[in-house]
Amino acid sequence: MQKPDRKRLLGSAMTRILATLASLSLMLLAAAMVLGLLIGDLYGEPLPSGSTLRFYTVHQLTGLSAALAVVFVESVIVTYFIGTSRWCKEVVETYQLDHELVCNSNRLKRRTFPWALVGMLAVVGIVALGGASDPATGRANTAAWVDWHLTGAIAGFTLIAWTYLVAWNNVSAQHAIIQSIVSRVAEIRRARGLNEA
Repeated sequence: MQKPDRKRLLGSAMTRILATLASLSLMLLAAAMVLGLLIGDLYGEPLPSGSTLRFYTVHQLTGLSAALAVVFVESVIVTYFIGTSRWCKEVVETYQLDHELVCNSNRLKRRTFPWALVGMLAVVGIVALGGASDPATGRANTAAWVDWHLTGAIAGFTLIAWTYLVAWNNVSAQHAIIQSIVSRVAEIRRARGLNEA
């Protein structure tokens, strides 16, 4: 019985891991938006029983957690492509396979990196707009930034979801390249009589 291939398992596991992490970070972003909408009027009449400040604090903490989660997910995506494209290059050179496999892997990496950066910058923009609308800063005219923060949060959520979709598609394509390399290496090893340990 043949042992399961680690790289094959990694690729399919990575798509599942990415889908899970991306979903969790999007849920955190959505929860932060809902909490922000439930705050009430921080600038005028607060809700009775101090719930305005409670929602405000929970909104801030959830938003910061969501921002960290987005940066983490985008960093995982970047790290995955750095590692797998390097692996592709080393294996292709070692087994003298078609160099086009490395070129395809690098193209996927280059197509994914800008989107990961855009996702990180989008969440930084949402947080910056939230800071600008925060009355606790003591700055004058913070209420004018509330609508900008809401608009930025909605646009940022959509953009971040798009970056995750692009990354997921590219991770799936990278997995196909890895599977192709693994199968070609297995053929070469069989042809040379090398046992697969």
